This record gives sequence, C-alpha cells and structure tokens, in this order.
Amino acid sequence: MIESSPIRSAVRLAGLGAVIAALAPLQAVAMRIAPTRWSRLPRRFHRECVRVLGVTVERRGEISTARPTLFVSNHVSYLDIPVLGSLAEFSFIARGDIAGWPVAGTLARMQRTVFIDRRRHAVTAERSEVEKRLADGDSLMLFPESTTGSGTHLLPFKSALLSVAHPSDPARAPTVQPVSIAYTALDGMPITRNLRPLVAWYGAMAAGEHFWRLVGLGRLRAVVEFHPAVEPGRFASRKALTRHCERTIASALAHAIAGRPHGIAKPSQ
Repeated sequence: MIESSPIRSAVRLAGLGAVIAALAPLQAVAMRIAPTRWSRLPRRFHRECVRVLGVTVERRGEISTARPTLFVSNHVSYLDIPVLGSLAEFSFIARGDIAGWPVAGTLARMQRTVFIDRRRHAVTAERSEVEKRLADGDSLMLFPESTTGSGTHLLPFKSALLSVAHPSDPARAPTVQPVSIAYTALDGMPITRNLRPLVAWYGAMAAGEHFWRLVGLGRLRAVVEFHPAVEPGRFASRKALTRHCERTIASALAHAIAGRPHGIAKPSQ
C-alpha cells in the first residue's frame, strides 16, 4: 500500500513556500516595470515548483512557437498548472472562482490568467477577453473539459470557447496545438486505476486534504505530449476542430497510461 509521508509533505511545503517568497515579489515588480518580459519568471517559478514537489516531467513533441498559439489540453489536477507551465511561456484560461482562492488566485493573476465564467450564458462575454489577449499575441492554455477528471479518460470537450479559433477575420486566427498530460508512474511503479485518485483531483475531493497527501508521496512522473499544431482554417467549424483535439488527446492519453508510444495524429476535417 502506498502511504503519504507527513514529514515529506512538511518539507516540500516549506520548499514551495520558499520558492513563492523568492519569486513572487520579482514577478510583481516585472509586471510593473518590464511588462514585455512578464512571462519569463512564471516558467521559472513552475519549474522550481515541480522540482520541489518531486515531479519528473517528460516532454514529447515540439512546442508551437507561433504567436499566438491556443494550446488545448486535458485536465487532471491542480498539479497540471506547474507541470504545463514549466514547459512553455503562456497564460492559462481558468474558472472565475479560482481568482478568489488563497495564494493560488494571487499567483494566477501574476501569470495574467484569463478568468472566465464557463456557464453557457456567459461564454459570449468572456470570449471577447480571450480574443483580445490572442490578438495581442499572447499564447493561452485552454482546458476544454471545463473541469478536472480522473486522468483515466477524457470528459467531453466543450467547443464554445474554441470559437475564438474561428474569428470573423481569418487572418487573426491563432495556431491551435493539442496537448496531452498523463501521470504515469510513482517511484518508478505504474500508476494503476485504483491509484489515480492519489494524483487526480476531481469531484467532491477536499483540496487541502488532497494536496497534503499528494505532496507526501514519492517521485511522480508526468508525460506531456505536444501534438502537431493545426491551423483552424483547415476545419469547417469549431466543432470539427474540437473533435480533432479531443480524439488526438484521448488517443495519446490511452497510450501514455498503457506505456506505449503514440503515433502522430492526422488532422481530420
């Protein structure tokens, strides 16, 4: 049976606190006096976080360097944020209530997170903020499941926000890159279905209790695959684009969990 060590939890939380204390003030200053360089410190911050938390991140595929790029990923846990953020410079699109979370909300604002209300009637209003950021050349990370899942399979993707990839002016359409994230091993042993709740945070799980237990575990391995980027204009609609991203990520997730290599998905119309 895998057990969480309270001593390890305390040591890692102390290390995480030290990282926040050292880098958060620098980011606050950078956002004021060097706004064009604001995105460099968050990546360093996330890299330090995953190091302190004992997470080994294996990156597969090439990260899109096009500006702007709309990255589209599955969502397993709050741990996805530092894992993904350690690999590239972008801002996240997150639920509006996260802005009010202690510590996490402040850190999210420092990365210029776009907070949105994901209820259907609010999507149109929120879309304008996302479009503005993309028009300014900012790359964003979207979780189209709109919530976290078990990490075993995907929840249905919601296509509404992917409508920003089909603006009225096609010349302003962002590049879209599907991204898959899977937690595959703990201390070198495969994470089986019954162990996934140790890492995945979803449903009615209490955040504080789950986090304390998670940081007390051994070394985690996360596999992040950046799939071939696509141009939205190749798809007839946002729903077709959403289906392509969903199929690509679902296939890669299944292969990563099974420990098998994943073939390159071809865009479907």
